[in-house]
Amino acid sequence: MKISKGERERIRKIIGLLKEMYPNTHIALRFKNPFQLLVSVILSAQCTDERVNQVTAVLFSKYPDAQSMAEAPIEELEQLVRPTGFFRNKARNIKEAARMIVERYGGRVPDTMEELLTLPGVARKTANIVLYQAYGKVEGIAVDTHVKRLARRLGMTREENPVKIERDLMEVVPRQDWGPITYMLIEHGRRVCKARKPACDICRLRELCPSATGSSR
Repeated sequence: MKISKGERERIRKIIGLLKEMYPNTHIALRFKNPFQLLVSVILSAQCTDERVNQVTAVLFSKYPDAQSMAEAPIEELEQLVRPTGFFRNKARNIKEAARMIVERYGGRVPDTMEELLTLPGVARKTANIVLYQAYGKVEGIAVDTHVKRLARRLGMTREENPVKIERDLMEVVPRQDWGPITYMLIEHGRRVCKARKPACDICRLRELCPSATGSSR
């Protein structure tokens, strides 16, 4: 996506406002180690963070690490993660990911994009979150449903595919903001720019947003 100087300036102002509005935003998932973070993010697909936290409170009390998760009966895992939806696939993925972490990576969640992407249930969104939250590494921008919706509404991308959206965002968002931009957009999506009825009348980004002003690029 070609970005003009004016568009870059507009997006820079948007990011500045987001920083003012959400200076302390952070991931909502609860975890104690990189493995628990990985499992939580896998379970969060098509599920709210609140529900995931309820499920993992019980799940991690029984299976707190990769070794114990790898040895857990699949039927029990399915029942434990059932409330998050798509429970059979998720249970299979977290058990297999745990096995690979134990056998291939010595029980430690890998800290590179390439290695993380070898794990079942892990695409770039999950890998980006784990790298940033667990290891302080930034290799890209995690694109979830909120980020996808807001990036398009705010005119940061025209794409539908998360990988292409991430590519566009990496082009217009300064690298130092790649990690936190995900959580600022998520927070704004939850509070103001909601999926069904965005509250444009109270949005501080209104004058910079092509969706609110009716302008097009």
